[in-house]
Amino acid sequence: MNSLRLAFRMLARDLRTGEMTVLAVALVLAVAALTGVGFLSDRVQRVVEREAHQLLGGDLLLSADHPWDERYKEAARLRGLRIAESASFPSMVASAAEGGGVQLAEIKAVSPDYPLRGALRIAPYLHAPDAEAVGEDKTPRSGTVWPDERLAAALGVAPPQQLKVGAGETAVAAIVTHEPDRGINPFSIAPRLIIPLADLPATGLLQPGSRVTWRLHLAGEAAAVADFRRWAQKQLGRGERIEGLEDARPEIRNIVDRAQRFLRLAALLTVVLAAVAVGLSARRYMQTHLDACAVMRCLGASERQILLIHGGAFVLLGLVAILLGGVLGYLLQMLLHAFLAGLVAGDLPPPGVLPWLQGLAVGIVLVVGFVLPPLLRLKAVPTVRVLRREWGETAPLSAVSYLAGAACLAGLMFWMAGDARLGSVVLGGFVLAVGAFALLGQLLLIAVWRLFAGRAVGGWRIGLANLRRRSGAALVQAVALALGLTTLLLLTLARADLLSAWQARVPPDAPNRFVINIQPDQREALAVFFSAHGLVAPRQEPMVRGRLMRLNGRAIQPRDFIDERAQRLIEREFNLSARSDLPAGNKIVAGRWHGDESAAQFSVEKGLADTLNLHVGDELEFMIAGAPVVGRISSLRKLDWDSMQVNFFVIAPDGNLAGHPTSYITSFYLPEGRNAVIDALVREFPNLTVIDVAALLRQLQTTLDQVVRAVQAVFAFALLAGLAVLYAALQASAGERRHELAVLRALGGRHRQLQVSLVAEFAALGAIAGLLAGIAATALGTALARWVFQLDYLPSPWMLATGLAGGIAGVVLAGLSTTRRACSERVADGLRNA
Repeated sequence: MNSLRLAFRMLARDLRTGEMTVLAVALVLAVAALTGVGFLSDRVQRVVEREAHQLLGGDLLLSADHPWDERYKEAARLRGLRIAESASFPSMVASAAEGGGVQLAEIKAVSPDYPLRGALRIAPYLHAPDAEAVGEDKTPRSGTVWPDERLAAALGVAPPQQLKVGAGETAVAAIVTHEPDRGINPFSIAPRLIIPLADLPATGLLQPGSRVTWRLHLAGEAAAVADFRRWAQKQLGRGERIEGLEDARPEIRNIVDRAQRFLRLAALLTVVLAAVAVGLSARRYMQTHLDACAVMRCLGASERQILLIHGGAFVLLGLVAILLGGVLGYLLQMLLHAFLAGLVAGDLPPPGVLPWLQGLAVGIVLVVGFVLPPLLRLKAVPTVRVLRREWGETAPLSAVSYLAGAACLAGLMFWMAGDARLGSVVLGGFVLAVGAFALLGQLLLIAVWRLFAGRAVGGWRIGLANLRRRSGAALVQAVALALGLTTLLLLTLARADLLSAWQARVPPDAPNRFVINIQPDQREALAVFFSAHGLVAPRQEPMVRGRLMRLNGRAIQPRDFIDERAQRLIEREFNLSARSDLPAGNKIVAGRWHGDESAAQFSVEKGLADTLNLHVGDELEFMIAGAPVVGRISSLRKLDWDSMQVNFFVIAPDGNLAGHPTSYITSFYLPEGRNAVIDALVREFPNLTVIDVAALLRQLQTTLDQVVRAVQAVFAFALLAGLAVLYAALQASAGERRHELAVLRALGGRHRQLQVSLVAEFAALGAIAGLLAGIAATALGTALARWVFQLDYLPSPWMLATGLAGGIAGVVLAGLSTTRRACSERVADGLRNA
């Protein structure tokens, strides 16, 4: 009890004097960042699990790019399973009213039994109270459709108005407010229109080459579902897949996981920087309490009592910081949820207890891993230090304790990352960055001394000499500041440069509309339509859908590839085209263009070739409508995707794909204010799908901006943690610097001379850190542009200048603020208290 009381008193005193302020701030930031991201991730995960059955519309979902064979339905019925069917595809929908609008929609045709789990919710008109669709009216009746709220608002329709769907008109019977397939709705590019499956043939929308996803929804007893899945797994053919509760809506999970991964990385950086700040603060605490502990040892205090007193103070501080960080993290996740309103569902369930436990574990790991080693050194201070102060001060800390702290940090990073691969990349990158900064920083410290020490006089020479003498502490400060400045530069200058480079690659008159599903007998009429409306008739490219079956005579399967993208490419059908001239924006990088040759051969996009490990001369066999087409790769092409022109992964010689089911695709530029042309186009050619690329890009950019704002909110914690590291690093040598200033003043040093020496020391340190940050931000920005965004990016010369100026200004201002009192206090106080 006596030790606990002393721990309370010591904690209160150290908080009043500011000895533990940095450490407390670092702990709060680390716990808040991790729990904030953890709360949001936990809530999203819980809603995914809660709505897993509804996301499938049943207990098991079978998807294919063709109608399912009757034997699957018969096998399901034999096992007592209920069956529902649906088909989804994009198409244009128009209001039948005079001057009505046109909208790209995702049409979903459903059978009367859909859905098997969950229920559709409908309203009689927009913004009216909704209710579950039940009984015979659980899906639209024949001759009616149900648009969702977005589609009804975009077209300005309400029951019982008419919609043009394909070749006919049909009545709006209700407004869909909720459907099971959209429990979580990221990247909702097109609104939804639900129609009866029996009415689908009458629309005339399904044409050769149409992209339709056919689904079977199954529900029943768990044992029967599992038995059917085992049977069906062995029967699956190309383009067919099964989704269960563990892999429901993988595209949704991937997008949400990617956003959460960015947030976790930002939180991870916060914890890493906080760990450095905690370690530096704990070491500073140990140095300032060595004398007091030596006196306590002389008065009979045991090592155990000293450890209990000081360790108890840290434990109490850690518990308060963890509690405060958890509360702040809960408020942070509410902010993140607001930023990600368009990415995650609005009715998230309350968070569980796991994020609280994670925050507690983070605080414990930081306290134990980075505070315990200095405390072990503090309890072992020799009593002779009372007479000889150098005893116990220069002795190195236990290497074992430092290794334990590093192991705790590594384990924490792996745990936070969520998977070994991500943890390895982050940990390896952090170690490499610190190592590179340390090596370059040491070289720069030596260069600064050799270049400027001989020319400097007065306070400037004193400052550079101090920097050289404390090279170890200076190196730590430079590395810490360089990490913070690199992050800041990437979030500001590099990001702006990348966006500018991307925008510069898209010409002002780049095509902003794509038209697909053009049938061969519509090509001439479509060209006449464009001419009649004063538009340049765009080139219509043939498009044939084929599946890659064999490579060099060997059958290939998705399981033959490790890369997930390669597996998806093998699973899906390719869009093949044919032409004799090289498309604009295409560049041959290997082999030669086939030109007018008629022999069966293919030109393949280089990125696709790299993913599937294809080379010039390889033989490919595509299956097109049941007929094999074989040819060798004659060339590899690099495409300019930013041109917004129609591009294809695989191109054959002109006429090589004749005789196979062919549709056509084109793109064109539509000036602002001429949307009436699209309305007329869809009315004259109802089977065509017009994709407004500009609208899609705007919506995609809006969603990405939401993620960026959320990530930046968490990165703000990282920047604050970086400032805490800077302050802690400067404070680590404050006692030594205070003593030096007192000695210089005792030897006749003037106040201005001392100020100049401090400015020289901090300016040199800031210049080194800023230069390192500028180099790192430039390298990372260039790597992102070339390897991730494929941009012709020239690093801004302002990157190095901004890093250099920011480093000098930041360190000088922060350093002078920490030494302001030391320059003006009495010499005796400086010598006694340092």
